Amino acid sequence: MMHRLVAGRAVAALATALIPTALTLAVIRATGSATDLGLVLAAELVPLLLLLPVGGVLADRIAPRRLALVTDLARCAAQLAIGVALLAGHVSMPVLAGLAALTGVAVAFGVPAVSPLVTSVVAEGDRLKANARIGVATGVAQMAGPSIAGALTLAVHPGWSFIVAAGLFAGSALTLGGLRPQVQAAAVASAQEVRAGFGAELREGWSEVKRHPWFLVSVLGHGVWHLAAGVLLTLGPLIAVSHLGGETSWVVIAQAGSIGLIAGVFAAPRMRIRRPLAVAAIWAASYGVPLAAFAIPAPIAVVAVAYFVALFGLGVLSPIWETVVQQRIPAEALGRVGSFDALISYAARPLGLAVAAPIASVVGTRLPLLVAAVLVAVANLAVLALPDVRARKPSGLRSEAVSGVGDEATSGMNGEVVSGAGGEGVRAEGVRAEGVRAEGVRAEGVRRRVRRLRKSRRAVPVPGRPG
Repeated sequence: MMHRLVAGRAVAALATALIPTALTLAVIRATGSATDLGLVLAAELVPLLLLLPVGGVLADRIAPRRLALVTDLARCAAQLAIGVALLAGHVSMPVLAGLAALTGVAVAFGVPAVSPLVTSVVAEGDRLKANARIGVATGVAQMAGPSIAGALTLAVHPGWSFIVAAGLFAGSALTLGGLRPQVQAAAVASAQEVRAGFGAELREGWSEVKRHPWFLVSVLGHGVWHLAAGVLLTLGPLIAVSHLGGETSWVVIAQAGSIGLIAGVFAAPRMRIRRPLAVAAIWAASYGVPLAAFAIPAPIAVVAVAYFVALFGLGVLSPIWETVVQQRIPAEALGRVGSFDALISYAARPLGLAVAAPIASVVGTRLPLLVAAVLVAVANLAVLALPDVRARKPSGLRSEAVSGVGDEATSGMNGEVVSGAGGEGVRAEGVRAEGVRAEGVRAEGVRRRVRRLRKSRRAVPVPGRPG
């Protein structure tokens, strides 16, 4: 099942990576208007940001496989419609914007379903491996997608990029249709029995976020990371072209980062990490190094190595982060909690892209890059102040709950383990049962001490009272 899941996510990732380049080239070829391009891109982004929390609630209400399947089919239909319209020569910006908005809605509903889907299909000991493989597929897709879209546009027609993307989403839907969750998600079964109001469930999701300070502080740090990435991706090419030897320099730096990302994702499952959250925070903070290198600017070799190391760190932390979240967040809230994580990340990157150039036009490129370097380091290292993050075995986790992420790795890495959302429920019940037994032991101890005290009081008369 894991191989089918990874294959489906790989195909969907490639389809997703095709769309931005294909959409940009299609609008430029059709109208040549930057305003039209901005409107179409905004038409996809705005509903995505607005509806991500809604998608999180749905991901906790509906079986994740079913939700992911529906969103893949919706994206398939939207890309097919765009491709047919472009090939027919009937390009209408309002229609194109509407179909882009449909894509944004589908993404908003589909993204929160991915993590619950992994927990419902993959054994707990194999989740780090599965998350890493999905990360590899996503990284390769992000590298290949723009090139494929550009080649299709130049060789034949931009409409064919969308036709190919539609076919890939259809293929992803087929793989999802063949998945069979190991255990029915406890969250879904509970939601089918008793459902709170939609707003109440949304508030419960936010309450769950606040209940885990390590998660909230880390996600805010990740948001700053994406903001800083937007700054680097805007100003980095300008500095590479003007100070580091031209356009080829930026290509070298970008490729070094891509190789580092893939290498990091491959390395993550093979590492023995004792404090996964602390390691993830340190690797996220390392993104400040290439920002500072660009600000100097350092020689191209130094910048390329710095970018390689930073994106290697991103490759390591991404599957580790996903695995820890899947282990520590209750299964019945995983979709809602994950939607807040995605919301901050999706919103921060465009903000960085938008503000970098205007600020640089006023103060130059060095200051924004240095400020971004300091912010990304401080925001991500701040999580180390939390004792639960520094702890070798975070509170609330049994040793087997961190299998594959640290010294506590167990034989479950390659063995069959009852897992998935239902497995999480079983483990949660086990933890609660242990708590009940522990409370019983403590209560029995108190009762024994009270009995001994009463006996001693009967044996030794208390002044002022009968003996």
